[in-house]
Amino acid sequence: AGAAMTLTAQKCGVCFQPPSIILIYRDGSQDKTRQRIMPVRNFSRFSDCSRAAEQLKNNPRHKAYLESVSLRQLQKLYSLLRGHLEGQSLAESLEKFRQEETIDPEEDMNKLDDKELAKRKSIMDELFEKNRKKKDDPNFVYNIEVEFPQDEQQESCTWDLESDEEI
Repeated sequence: AGAAMTLTAQKCGVCFQPPSIILIYRDGSQDKTRQRIMPVRNFSRFSDCSRAAEQLKNNPRHKAYLESVSLRQLQKLYSLLRGHLEGQSLAESLEKFRQEETIDPEEDMNKLDDKELAKRKSIMDELFEKNRKKKDDPNFVYNIEVEFPQDEQQESCTWDLESDEEI
C-alpha cells in the first residue's frame, strides 16, 4: 500500500459463507473499481461487534481501504454476521440492529453507563452529519428566517420566573 493510493469505498457488505466483509472500492490511481474480501476469523455469536469493527478498521492490511467506511457501518455488518450465527434471518438481524440504533427521545440518558452513552452520542452525531446542510449542497440556504405563530397562548415555565429564594 503506497502513499499515492487514492481509494474510495463505494459499497461495503457482509458474506455469511465464508464469513467475510466485502468492500467494493474505486482505485483512483488506476481508475478501476475493485473488490476486496476481508475474511472474518475468530468471530462467534458471543463476540463484541464494536471491538471486531475497530480491530478490522485499524488492521494495517485493511486500514487504507477502510478509511472512508464508518466504524458504525462495520459494526452493523458484524452485528448482521452475529445475528446469522445466532440463527436469525437477515430481516430479524436488520430489525434488531435498527432498534438498537434508534434514539428513544423519552430515554433518560443520565442513567446510562459510559459505553451506552458514547453509543447514543455516536448515533446522534452520525444522524446530525447525515441531515446537515453544507454550503455546497444544492438546496443550501444561508439565512433561514422562521416566523412562529403569535396568536397561540404562550406557556410560562416555572424555572424562568424570578425567585426570591436563595439556593
